[in-house]
Amino acid sequence: MNLPAIVALLNYRKSRILRMAEAALPETQFRAFRGLVLDEFGREGLERDLERLMAEREQGNGPGRPIRAKEGGAP
Repeated sequence: MNLPAIVALLNYRKSRILRMAEAALPETQFRAFRGLVLDEFGREGLERDLERLMAEREQGNGPGRPIRAKEGGAP
């Protein structure tokens, strides 16, 4: 995985979401929404989580293989 490429894709999508919200929401609601989006998906949210996961994976402390659901649903 390439963290800068992932962050670039994330930034592109954040920008699209924020442009649509700016067109649709009153200014005060847009400012609140923008703050939420940037908090959750920006440097203090998802980006930080991705950096941590990438560092863990590089150190060999990652979660390993994904857990797959059993046939027939959850136990």
